[in-house]
Amino acid sequence: MVRWAGPRRARKLGVALDDLPQIGLILLSHNHYDHLDLATLRRLRQAFSPALLVAAGDARLVGPLGFNDMRELDWWDETPIGDGLKITFMPAQHSSARGLFDRHRSLWGGYMIESRGRRIYFSGDTGYSRHFSDIRLRVGTPDIAMLGIGSYEPRWFMEPIHMNPAEAVRAHADLGARHSIGMHFGTFQLTPEAIDQPQADLKAALSQSGISDREFVTLQEGETRIYRIPAA
Repeated sequence: MVRWAGPRRARKLGVALDDLPQIGLILLSHNHYDHLDLATLRRLRQAFSPALLVAAGDARLVGPLGFNDMRELDWWDETPIGDGLKITFMPAQHSSARGLFDRHRSLWGGYMIESRGRRIYFSGDTGYSRHFSDIRLRVGTPDIAMLGIGSYEPRWFMEPIHMNPAEAVRAHADLGARHSIGMHFGTFQLTPEAIDQPQADLKAALSQSGISDREFVTLQEGETRIYRIPAA
């Protein structure tokens, strides 16, 4: 997947670039083209001059864009941002590459964002593995987890790198998350399952597991949801 070759977006942006609020920090999970677009990053730097966190090995790719505060992270690396915000780069089961000859030359992962006794976890792209339990043991349970539920067929090919909805429900349980939000679906038609199949499969997986669909949700493009969670 590259900008000039497609595939095209199947849905519009939830918020147009020109309508974004002030952005102080960007988190990059890995360097695949659907997650790291250099032209978009350049526009965001010009508009907001945010800090930038990247996976180990990706500084050489984004460094020329001119971010004033760019930090390269390995798994489990912690970095403070401002007053009272801590971000940890988390392990994941995925891959990286921008072309034919740079596979696995940079890292990939997710992020745990901690502030004022609350935790938000972003899984990044990942297959299902024991790292979710490891995160819970090492860092603690997230109040909100954002977990991928799309781009999972065919399983013989995608299982190592992308969870299906049933596996995302298992990850939700492994993490002990209070709430989860399904992501990584509906924007690009990357794999054979129908573009709305992840939501239907998530509903079925939640029903089979006995987890309420209010506990693990999906959001529409641009939708805002407010969670009122007491500090630990």
